[in-house]
Amino acid sequence: MLVRNIRKSVSWKMISQLNHLFISPIYEKGSTSHSPQNFSSWSIRCFRSSHNPKLSVPELKTDTPLSPAVNKISRVARSDGQAALFDYLHSTRGFNYVDAEHISKNSPHFLQSLLSKVDNDQDVARALIRFFRYHPINEFEPFLESLGLKPSEITSMLPRNLIFLSDDHDLLDNYHVICDYGIPRLKIGKIYKEATQIFGYDYGVLGMKLTAYEKLGLSRSTVIKLVTCSPTLLLGEMNNELIQVLGKLKVLGFEIDWIGGYLSNRHSYNWGRMLNTLRFLNEVGYSDEEMANLFKMNPAYLFEGSGKQIYVLVGQLLKLGLKMNDVYSLFCENPNILSLKCAKNLWHALYFLTEIGLETEKIADIVSTHIQLLGSHSLKGPKTVLRGFNGDKCRLCQTIKDDPLNLFRLASKSKFNVVQMTSHNPGKLFDKTTFLLRLGYLENSDELAKALKQFRGRGDQLQERFDCLVNAGLDCNVVINMIRQAPTVLNQSKNVLEKKIDLLKTYLGYPVESIVSFPSYLCYDVDRVHLRFSMYAWVKQQGAAKPTLSVSTLLACSDVRFVKYFVDIHPEGPAMWESLKSSLQSS
Repeated sequence: MLVRNIRKSVSWKMISQLNHLFISPIYEKGSTSHSPQNFSSWSIRCFRSSHNPKLSVPELKTDTPLSPAVNKISRVARSDGQAALFDYLHSTRGFNYVDAEHISKNSPHFLQSLLSKVDNDQDVARALIRFFRYHPINEFEPFLESLGLKPSEITSMLPRNLIFLSDDHDLLDNYHVICDYGIPRLKIGKIYKEATQIFGYDYGVLGMKLTAYEKLGLSRSTVIKLVTCSPTLLLGEMNNELIQVLGKLKVLGFEIDWIGGYLSNRHSYNWGRMLNTLRFLNEVGYSDEEMANLFKMNPAYLFEGSGKQIYVLVGQLLKLGLKMNDVYSLFCENPNILSLKCAKNLWHALYFLTEIGLETEKIADIVSTHIQLLGSHSLKGPKTVLRGFNGDKCRLCQTIKDDPLNLFRLASKSKFNVVQMTSHNPGKLFDKTTFLLRLGYLENSDELAKALKQFRGRGDQLQERFDCLVNAGLDCNVVINMIRQAPTVLNQSKNVLEKKIDLLKTYLGYPVESIVSFPSYLCYDVDRVHLRFSMYAWVKQQGAAKPTLSVSTLLACSDVRFVKYFVDIHPEGPAMWESLKSSLQSS
């Protein structure tokens, strides 16, 4: 009562001088905002306005609608608006500090709708404080926006009979369960939009569902990614299709948490379709080992489009008349063919060839011999190319039959520069870039530019060396991995590679697979390999060395260490060592 009487009889300047005594804002009769928190946060703003005698309490332009043409709002006004909204939510409405701060800072459209009603030359904070006293806001609007939802999505999601969040206890309880679990608040909007029902769960239900997925062996970070990508996993019982996918991947040799490294919050995943893809590969003849190699080389085969791309592409290739073994070989030799860009180019090429009336058998032949080129080149439309043939499809088809590379010369949107490559003799000379594209390097990428400097020789020479390793008994996917780790492996001739593989088998009796984890073995000098393997074989025969030491142990150590551990360990070792070196030098 004392403050109200003083307000009636003193000027704004006098009130500003008394402000520090009462720690109170200038408030209107009937205000319900009496808490000390409100007084302390607002007094500074009131003090600012009281030092301008011409500035009266601002009036809100409640009849001004929000529009794209609204005057620009200054950074200071926006900051003051956020502070006022925070004070209202935290001090007046009782939100905890973290919730109030997040909502006030992450609901820009809602805040703009408030600020658009205030002139730029007014005290924004005071205007909004007065507005909040007499006009309670619909708290669901800034709350839902702060979850990452767009204003256009929010309108249909607003409850009909509620404006205060505190009236929906289940919503707030489940919201806090999600926040406490570690899911970013700005990503909760997708969960709210796709699985609104979970925000109505009774206390404890949502926490149990999240924990149930962890009990499958998934880490918390993976569960967070899963429910953010696929919110419906939290509806009803545990998703049986996801459980079956995890079980199948475990059979293939993957850790159960492996998927966590390849999930993206920007995508949604169809676990049923992914499971069907895994089953489909089994049905068409892929073994578990082949499937494992396929997904290790490029997990995108499974995760991009939830496996739809591989499902459709394999089916299409089989329809062309290719055998499953042929399809598998194509994927092994061209591991990047299922990338989004390459698959798109391939589809366009198949459409092009079908549209001009080329026979299915000939299309299958072109795909078998030039699938990498089909995937790496974007083609013009059939109508564009046919203009050069006066619309004569038969003549265009015959031109492509005569030399399938004419397809790329005539229709490729980019410059076609493959050298002397023909469909009748794929082993004929071709350039290094073509070979690297077959290994999975992306066209025009920095990785490809670096690889071009690392590999020596023409594309057909590199292909010959690659085939040498495959023919020795290594899986083509394994060879690709080895080459990625040690590119200089292919900088040696076919004869040298064959000799090193023979030394491995002859002196050590090791299978060729023993070098998979140590591909650098193929880069060591032949004389070094021959000398050390011979010495180790002799010491092993004498019972002075372990029988199954790794190849890296024998070759990677220095000469001093090798002599210490594999020569000097036997009394006759030094003499044998010198004898072996002499025989090697004289040969």
